[in-house]
Amino acid sequence: MAQFGLPALHGLLIWWFSTGLILVLDGLPTRTFRWSMAAATAVLIVSVFGLVTSASDTSVTGAYTAFTCAVLIWGWLEISFYMGFVTGPRTHHCKHGCAGWRHFGHAVQASLYHEIAVLVLAAMVLGLTWHGSNHFGTWTFVVLWWMHQSARLNVFLGVSNLNAEFLPEHLAHIRSFFRSAPMNLLFPFSVTLSTIAAVLLAERAFGAADLFRRTGYTLVTTMMVLAILEHWFLVLPVSATKLWNGLWQWSLGVRGTPAEAPRPTTKQATIGGRP
Repeated sequence: MAQFGLPALHGLLIWWFSTGLILVLDGLPTRTFRWSMAAATAVLIVSVFGLVTSASDTSVTGAYTAFTCAVLIWGWLEISFYMGFVTGPRTHHCKHGCAGWRHFGHAVQASLYHEIAVLVLAAMVLGLTWHGSNHFGTWTFVVLWWMHQSARLNVFLGVSNLNAEFLPEHLAHIRSFFRSAPMNLLFPFSVTLSTIAAVLLAERAFGAADLFRRTGYTLVTTMMVLAILEHWFLVLPVSATKLWNGLWQWSLGVRGTPAEAPRPTTKQATIGGRP
């Protein structure tokens, strides 16, 4: 069981610690953001190098390296967005009455540069690993991208736990693209498809003929399962704020423990209000 348990624990810990670290850095004064971004960019460069060197490494270490580097590359995207360096051309709320495809277009504009950066880094990750024999970095990045897009669409269409209180003030306009609702029609499909993908990945892990593939598929499966759990937290009748406080109390203390924010009405979440 250690062959599955250790990679799963590694995936869990890197998810937990990297999320907490981003919360810590994002909670610091804005004057520190340029230094955080510089450090994150240095980590990005090292991670790209690690992805290149592990692309042909079919050892267990190679699987861990590829997975970790992909997560760190994704971390650069998260930090650059939440610190306001790579967001989008739209930096203001939608006006009253904005809805439908027009409202969706405004939502795209609010994070357009970020989405372009995701595509650029995705192409880079794919290009660096295409001719190699170790593709677990690519699979990890694809899982993160897929669940990222799914979560954003679900929050836009409507979920009950918006986590809007965790958005920094410089991204307050993003709140106007959050909609409060028990659930939306996309959610069952996105979670079902993701669960099927997780099952298929788990089957690959259990059926792997060698330790390299067993480790790699377990790592990717763990990230997929964690992302699915995050999706369920969007709609389950639980306090997402209390959950975050429990998991990342050590990081939220930097900005002060966020209070339970009152749930916005559908109109408020759609028009004016974020996470």
